[in-house]
Amino acid sequence: MRARDYAAAWALERQVIAARDPATRDDPSLPYHQRWVWDGSAVDGVDVLVRCYHGLGDTLQFARYLPALVRRARSVTVEAPVRLHALLAGIAEVSLHPFDPARPLKPSSCDIEITELPGALELAPDDGPACYLRVAPAPIPAFTVGLCHQAGDWDADRSLPEALLAPIAERHRCLSLVAAPSTLPVINADGCPFDLAATAALVAGCAAVVTVDTMVAHLAGALGRPTWLLLKHQPDWRWDPTRHDSDWYPTVRLHAQPRAGDWMPVLARVASELHAFFDDQGETNHGQFAQPVGARLLG
Repeated sequence: MRARDYAAAWALERQVIAARDPATRDDPSLPYHQRWVWDGSAVDGVDVLVRCYHGLGDTLQFARYLPALVRRARSVTVEAPVRLHALLAGIAEVSLHPFDPARPLKPSSCDIEITELPGALELAPDDGPACYLRVAPAPIPAFTVGLCHQAGDWDADRSLPEALLAPIAERHRCLSLVAAPSTLPVINADGCPFDLAATAALVAGCAAVVTVDTMVAHLAGALGRPTWLLLKHQPDWRWDPTRHDSDWYPTVRLHAQPRAGDWMPVLARVASELHAFFDDQGETNHGQFAQPVGARLLG
């Protein structure tokens, strides 16, 4: 997938599926994120149940494929956390059902995990709209930068100390996209609401976003916001640490640690690029305007 050899990746996926024991499908003895549900069957002309067994960011990333699935399947039902329903409803006309781990929906003609849609549809990351999420932006001041330093607890190496973002917060008007009080000079010291629709609205209203590898990165990318993504030295498979761009989100700029645990070179580079980005728009410090210095591309 990183090498963009999608045909090879999908062929490998089908080999893995063919080698599985059908008796282990949707094994209730396993945590949901470790289960498999798709048996490789075609989605065309059948009732498809899309299960969202992985993280919120994973669901948002692969929801880009729902419109294509709707065009090919007879019907599409999406079983997803209720927190995501308001966002998913704006991507495609599907039947949304809450994912209740105690009472999952019964199998359909074709069950598939949302992360398996690119293989089932044989669609690459850029085989569709680059910005597929539509959210009304929150009424926040112009030139505001959204900051997110905290990722999920299951991978602490993705997070960074909030204090490392202080140089950015001191130069630009910023708001926190973390659902906890902030020690930075942000316009929402109490933090971001623990509500995905409200968070999405804040992201949509930001002029730029600086975030670690977490759901906020997928929100910002799907909304088409200029985004600087801070990555650990060996990031998740979907991000190539040798590149600064991403096929998944054209407006996202990647910055991986040069060494495990070393955030300082990453933040120095991001701060420099962010300052140049705002200088081009005539803003340098908390809304104070300067003379533009000429157009620069994000890349």
